[in-house]
Amino acid sequence: MNSLFDIQLSKEDNLLKRFEEIHDYIYANDGLSPQQTLEEFVKILFIKIFDENENSNKFTISAEEWNLLKSGKINQSLTERISNLFELTKQAYTDIFDSDDRIKLTPIALGFTVNKLQSISLLNSSQDAKGLAFQKFLSHHEKDGRGQFFTPEPVIDFCVEMMQPKPDETIIDPACGSGGFLMSALKHLQKNNFELNTSKSVSNYLFGLDINKSIARIAKMKLLLESNGKTNVICTNSLEDLDSIKLSVSQKEGFDIVLTNPPFGAKITNTSTLSKFDLGHKWSNYDKEYHKTKVVYPNQNAEILFIERCIQLLKEGGRMAIVLPNGNFENPSLEYLRYYIKLKTKILAIVNLPQETFIPFGTGVKTSLLFLEKDTPNVNKQYPIFFGRVTKLGYQGNKNGTPLYQKDKYGQTIKDSAGQPLLEEDFSAIVEEYKKFQNGNVIESDNAFSINYNELNGRFDFDFYSPENRKMFSNLDNVKTIRLGDICDIVKIKSKKLKDLNSTVEYVELSDINTHSYEIINSNTYQVHELPSRASYELQEGDIITAIAGNSIGTRKHATALVTKDFEGNICTNGFRVLRNFKIDSYYLLYFLKSEVFLKQMFMYRTGAAIPNVSDNDLSNIIIQLPNDSFIDEISKKMKKAFDLRQESRNQIESIHLELV
Repeated sequence: MNSLFDIQLSKEDNLLKRFEEIHDYIYANDGLSPQQTLEEFVKILFIKIFDENENSNKFTISAEEWNLLKSGKINQSLTERISNLFELTKQAYTDIFDSDDRIKLTPIALGFTVNKLQSISLLNSSQDAKGLAFQKFLSHHEKDGRGQFFTPEPVIDFCVEMMQPKPDETIIDPACGSGGFLMSALKHLQKNNFELNTSKSVSNYLFGLDINKSIARIAKMKLLLESNGKTNVICTNSLEDLDSIKLSVSQKEGFDIVLTNPPFGAKITNTSTLSKFDLGHKWSNYDKEYHKTKVVYPNQNAEILFIERCIQLLKEGGRMAIVLPNGNFENPSLEYLRYYIKLKTKILAIVNLPQETFIPFGTGVKTSLLFLEKDTPNVNKQYPIFFGRVTKLGYQGNKNGTPLYQKDKYGQTIKDSAGQPLLEEDFSAIVEEYKKFQNGNVIESDNAFSINYNELNGRFDFDFYSPENRKMFSNLDNVKTIRLGDICDIVKIKSKKLKDLNSTVEYVELSDINTHSYEIINSNTYQVHELPSRASYELQEGDIITAIAGNSIGTRKHATALVTKDFEGNICTNGFRVLRNFKIDSYYLLYFLKSEVFLKQMFMYRTGAAIPNVSDNDLSNIIIQLPNDSFIDEISKKMKKAFDLRQESRNQIESIHLELV
């Protein structure tokens, strides 16, 4: 054995301890940020692996050199030796290092790092030791340095379990970050194929692309520590030329599986890039179908372009799992996107994630998972689609993502046969339901169900198709109903009063409604130029206002009110819609707008995570149940009497004239 590599690590704890010591030393002594510290450490690991591969034995520091550094004296030999090694390393990994990249460590930190690593052989140490040590090390430091590295591990593992990759299937993540999906896929293959050749799998079947070189280095390092051979992590823009990307990874025919969590919210504004994508163009709707126009959007959300790119990267019949913000599943303005997905693919499953899923990782965006199969001909439209809802993540939705474990009735943590605590999660239950669904079983539970493709309209979200809502609509099919938009005008024109900036008006907000008594109970006086921008509609006596925005819509606290004479001429927020010119009894309609049937429909039609809202189109499509005339008349009389009694009560109070001494 080469005396330089006199320590063979069989346990990850030994290597992890050294990694932590190096990181802590650099961070404490060199004044680098957590992100910079991590980047410098990863550079050193690349140099170390290159040195081992080349058998150059230059990644070393002598006792004399180390003693000189500790005494505060300059030691050019070490710095020059490692710098020269880094130049050669950059040439070996041109895709993830720039020619002007340099080592930013002080000589003493560099010496400390080399001293800690020189006696270890990363190439000859056990795969488990290297992989686990690096994974554990990253779990401690990635989030501190760069939160966008992270997709929650339970979400990643769930996507892989749903896809069930096989050893001969090519897998790509075109927004691979630090390689979470690729590593999870590799673990799945290792767990389910005992004879798996890990080096061959990494070299031939796992591919990652990322635009950020620092992040791509980490992904590449993860795979290098699993396999001493070739890795296929490339720093590139996945939204650039498709043929060039396929050529760079030597996969002209495409991939069997795409697993990805694309960047959310970033706007792509490059017209040249946008023009190359179908979804970079505007789509028009006529004859209940969408058609791509020649007009290119001025900008488009990155994740929308990634959806198209991921479909393009798949072979025909290839499968995809992608994490997306819920707006892509439900917003009316993105119906063309969902039409495009239905046009190009077979939808396998849609799984809703709870609001807190990404909170420990820096964002509160509500997300769902979309599972597809590329099906360009799209001939068969008679197939079932699986819907699932995760409610237990296995961790708390707080900054730290604290693990949550199953407890018995005595409050003791439940453990598995190996003595490991069991997480409080239902990812595994959804996977089991999906496997039953794949075997042809009918699925319908609180958190999983299926519908047929022909039942899928313009939306993809779980709540919209839940068994509870479908049952409600089924019941409504058996009674007389009418659309809200057919029985009244929905006022959407701003008041002319708002043009006179110096006039004074009374303004009504959502909070000015007593939700129990259907009453406006307050208004505030403003000059028009002082009004918030949401001030919009002028009220008339006899109007009904109902909320279409805010967290309370569709709940027991949903704001609906009758406009009485006291509030005639007031201006209300655009968080309301004003209903006017009724074709049915207005007091009955007022009553219905607080019914369970109405509230469930409003909740179902909600879109948006930060401020939920219901579109005007969906509001007009709300189904109003119409009982017989005598029942409507009975409800109307009781509602009117209640308002009359409240008015009489106010009159009685106002009539009291008692002088208090």
